[in-house]
Amino acid sequence: MTLGMSHNGTHRGAVLISGASTGIGRACALRLSSEGFHVFAGVRKPEDAESLNAQGGPLLTPVILDVTNPSTIEEVRERLEANSNGDGLAGLINNAGISVVGPIEFVSLDDGRRQFEVNFFGHIATTQAMLPLLRKCVQSRGAGSARVINMSSIAGRIAQPILSAYCASKFALESLSDSLRMELHPFGIHVCSVNPGAIDTPIWKKGEAQDEGLPRDADARKLYGPLIDGVIAGAKKAASTAIPTSAVADVVFDCMTRKTPRTRTFVGKDARSGAFVKKFIPDRLFDSILRRYFRND
Repeated sequence: MTLGMSHNGTHRGAVLISGASTGIGRACALRLSSEGFHVFAGVRKPEDAESLNAQGGPLLTPVILDVTNPSTIEEVRERLEANSNGDGLAGLINNAGISVVGPIEFVSLDDGRRQFEVNFFGHIATTQAMLPLLRKCVQSRGAGSARVINMSSIAGRIAQPILSAYCASKFALESLSDSLRMELHPFGIHVCSVNPGAIDTPIWKKGEAQDEGLPRDADARKLYGPLIDGVIAGAKKAASTAIPTSAVADVVFDCMTRKTPRTRTFVGKDARSGAFVKKFIPDRLFDSILRRYFRND
């Protein structure tokens, strides 16, 4: 199989994206494939694969991928190896994710583990499986030609109430990116972290749906009801100014094509300003700012 070519005729190489059914992952798959990368877009359901096929071009190949299922990861690895023409994998974009919501006192350990299985351990498993192919790309194309891009969040730098499990998983992914960047440097593989703020994706609707799953018993509502309502209101405020998924796809394309990509990129004014303020003011002052933001007045 002949891999994609850029507009100037240069082969771009193969890229694997997890969580490409909707939102950011889908936008990245469509953008990179339109720019000459052969994108293997990981989806969990056949109907999502059909939808991508209908919208994408010849360089977009949907694959069934559940990052919590080792057998699907191995099947995708074997397919990539068979279709790479010996060039390996130019990019791995770890994007799959879910959000478990609720005050930590009432989040079950099973739900907390599920949060980490998808947002953290699933990315480790996928990265472990694909590293030999990323090294093969470096052997074929030279140092710096392969990249691992971890889709984090501003929640990976700023912890928020009622979203503790999600934030913790993204904080963990941030540390993983930093460690992996140092470990893979000798092999000529770049590691990037992308930290979006509020992005216009279906996750907002999923978050609203999860409101139904928040604790409704008397103790939980008595203890945390106002804060839960405030966080939901804050999410709706953020959704009203959310930027399009194409903004994240632009950053991912830059990570894939820049000779020396940025190690971390905050996407959106809210993410950039939040990270800046968090870096320079004391914790208790920052806490008070967040408490005011999440007041449900």
